[in-house]
Amino acid sequence: MLMISKNKSLSVVSLQLKTEKSYQENLEKLLSILKITKAELIVAPELCLTDFDYENFEAVAGFYETALSELLETVSDKILVLTMTRKEGNSFVNQAMVIHNHQVIHKQNKYRLFTLGDEIKYFKSGVQEDIVKFTIKGISYGILICFELRFKELWRQLEGTDIVLIPARWGKPRKRHLEVLSQALAIMNQTFVVVSNSADDDMASSSAIISPWGESYMDDGSALLEKSINLQEIKRTRRMINMN
Repeated sequence: MLMISKNKSLSVVSLQLKTEKSYQENLEKLLSILKITKAELIVAPELCLTDFDYENFEAVAGFYETALSELLETVSDKILVLTMTRKEGNSFVNQAMVIHNHQVIHKQNKYRLFTLGDEIKYFKSGVQEDIVKFTIKGISYGILICFELRFKELWRQLEGTDIVLIPARWGKPRKRHLEVLSQALAIMNQTFVVVSNSADDDMASSSAIISPWGESYMDDGSALLEKSINLQEIKRTRRMINMN
């Protein structure tokens, strides 16, 4: 497998999309973006194809299996990160999935469920040990799903990661929290952080691509935030401020 040098720039897209009522319409929008973007890494908001839609969970889980088949066919050399409602046994999980080279190369179920959003009533919680670093082409990644961003013990689990990915459906009343926490994570772990949040009317937007120095690239009015990041910044920041 071709390795990417840490000196290389990586083209990143953070999607800031509204979720329409039609699952199929949302899927077609995502597939269209995947086909036209030249970005190497694309991060989509949490449950971007269906929202939570608790009343139709069986249909939601069934749709995601169909969507996964189409996404696997479409995603070749790019890296796509999104979450899906999936059925495991008699339970439903909110599963983060990384697709690359027509394969699912990493998955983890949401561990910290958001009680205020009734997630605990509908989803089975994942396990903390599944929140791990994984590597693609020489770059290490980690994922925190929305509410998980609030837990400092999970930040520690991802220390040393080059890029932390945060697919989210974070509400507007807590907008500032999303911005401050994601920036703090970048500074504390000296890592790039890519936040992809929903742009629904009741959601915070605040998607961002944040450098290890804490500099945020944001635009609440854009459906696609695209930026080339220089991976050398990780090494430079960690050398300048040695946390060991």
